[in-house]
Amino acid sequence: MKSLYKIFAVLCMISLSWIGSIAQSGDLSQIKLVNCSDINTEYLEFSPSFYQNGLIFITAPTTAGPKDMKIGETFFQMYFSEFDGAGLPTKANDFSFQMNTRVHEGPVTFNRTFDQMYFSRNNLKRNSTKADDAGLIRMQVFESKKTFFDWEVPTKLPISNKEYDVMHPTLSPNGDRMYFTSNMPGSHGGTDIYMVSRVGEDWGDPVNMGPEINTDKNEAFPFIHESGTLFFASLGHKGMGGYDIFRTSVEGSKVMGSIENLGKPINSSEDDFGLILNAEGNRGYLTSARPGGAGRDDIYMFDGFIAAPKMLSSIIRVYDGETNDRIEGAEIRVFENTSQGLVSGGELYDVVVLPETAGSKDLVLKLVRKNTSDLGEPDLLSNGEGESPYNMQSGKNYIFFVTKDGYISNELTYSTIGKEGEQIVEVPLSKERCAQVSGQVKNASTGQGIANAVVRMSSSCGGKEEFIQTDANGNFNSCLPPNCSYTFIGEKGGFNTGNSSLSVTPGSSGLNTVINLSPIAPAVVANTNPFPVGTVIVFEKIYYDFNKSAIRTGAARELEEAVRIMQSYPSINIQLISHTDSRGGNVYNQKLANSRAESAKRFMVSRGVAPSRISTVGMGENQLRNQCADGVNCSEEEHQYNRRTELKVVSISENVRVEYGNRGPERIDRKGN
Repeated sequence: MKSLYKIFAVLCMISLSWIGSIAQSGDLSQIKLVNCSDINTEYLEFSPSFYQNGLIFITAPTTAGPKDMKIGETFFQMYFSEFDGAGLPTKANDFSFQMNTRVHEGPVTFNRTFDQMYFSRNNLKRNSTKADDAGLIRMQVFESKKTFFDWEVPTKLPISNKEYDVMHPTLSPNGDRMYFTSNMPGSHGGTDIYMVSRVGEDWGDPVNMGPEINTDKNEAFPFIHESGTLFFASLGHKGMGGYDIFRTSVEGSKVMGSIENLGKPINSSEDDFGLILNAEGNRGYLTSARPGGAGRDDIYMFDGFIAAPKMLSSIIRVYDGETNDRIEGAEIRVFENTSQGLVSGGELYDVVVLPETAGSKDLVLKLVRKNTSDLGEPDLLSNGEGESPYNMQSGKNYIFFVTKDGYISNELTYSTIGKEGEQIVEVPLSKERCAQVSGQVKNASTGQGIANAVVRMSSSCGGKEEFIQTDANGNFNSCLPPNCSYTFIGEKGGFNTGNSSLSVTPGSSGLNTVINLSPIAPAVVANTNPFPVGTVIVFEKIYYDFNKSAIRTGAARELEEAVRIMQSYPSINIQLISHTDSRGGNVYNQKLANSRAESAKRFMVSRGVAPSRISTVGMGENQLRNQCADGVNCSEEEHQYNRRTELKVVSISENVRVEYGNRGPERIDRKGN
């Protein structure tokens, strides 16, 4: 088996990434490795790096085309693969036309917001390779920033030099340090691990990580984890054969712990390198040439507790936004905002299927914040100083939902990505200067309240349409600014829509509105499918980058809800229809739309929906939703409005009998259950 190690002495170009907290690493021998078979081939696949909701990895995907004659391989390129529901990478595609050139590319590392990248590449200047005095084209580290369209033209970092190799960059979580591999003068032997710090917008002088890490042989593929653990591959430290993966705790350029071989099953008798680990420390990926793979170097996934996540001591501070007085007794609920929705502490929002506009046949998925009473007990209460201690995990996105009687609730997002040390999260609240309005949605036939009905509220003063959900008794509340008129439209499955309206004047109090919904006749309900054939659900928040078919991280929530619909109604068969904006040629946009629809299908199949139930079609730019046709100057947001995916019901044979009472609809029986 020809591993990358066999050609490393001639050309070094790979990246590693790996894990954290040595003291709490768990039993590594219990880890199970799974070959990522959808991306592994008979060729080389190596050095994965997290990007959005998938992996970037390096491969020489074919024997055709120009070759680097020194190693007998076609040039290495960056490829992107989305994760399926189990965390395994799916079929891969080129990452970027801008990044993949006629020389070796990769490995790559990203900042934690995925809009800045650093990667290895053969030395290029004005698109021409530049050799050193010995005629070797050295590896260098380049930087590029994300734009609306693609990655900008890369620039070489000042740590690079045409006389030696600089490669395998890995960026610290806060972006102020970079670890890399080099054989620059002063190395202990072969290639060493170095560290360089960012000074403002510039980079300082590289520092060798010293003899604790570096030996007289090759050390390479560093990765710095959120916990402060540095992982690297070595031929010099005592190992099991070929490259082995090691780890140690570091602070900047100082080694703070012993060097530890990760042992089996992470390491084998063959080359093992290029390992990365998520912030939680319980899932990672590595490169290995071990027997049993698809051929040569393969990428493997593993699950299991490897490292304790880094925790940040934090203070949540609640205060009056006008007087700056601290607020005691504020209720604080904490949620984690992830690519799969709000998961920590339950759900802050319900996702409901509603007509795009009142009476419209086309449906959309809407996020409706739950009533505070339905969220359970608060996670925290502010003390007399308006504060509450809370430990946050590094590398996460949080939502703090804060409420207090007499104040307007505040929903504040806070990211710990790249943060270090104690965190102070300040949440201002504004006093209510509005009229409290109580409302009820009632069954027009029985007078009973309808639970979980959705109320659309629009104002004569403008602004976006708001959505409110009724509680278990059909009640809802809102605090409305004066000098405006308001219209309320109530909607609930099994009922016709109803509406009411009222005006709010300064000093108004005791305002109440009732929305009566007439139930659909039972015979009609019994014979009506929940989603009739031809129903279209528009996914407004499945976002794609321009020129890309991969779903952005954090933008798959609506597809998760579509999966729930498919699971609830097993007779539904659907078509996923994808649309692009007008930029690019018609033929290209058609192909891109097909890829986007397939991407959405892969996501749903990965969550357990049978592929036979989903067909796909790409519409390209043929059905724009606004004026942004070819030649029209539009903002990115306006173009984004056209990049969408729709779900169309192709067939359904569900028979549903519904009864209505105080708790709203209940499914009594369903054919096929």
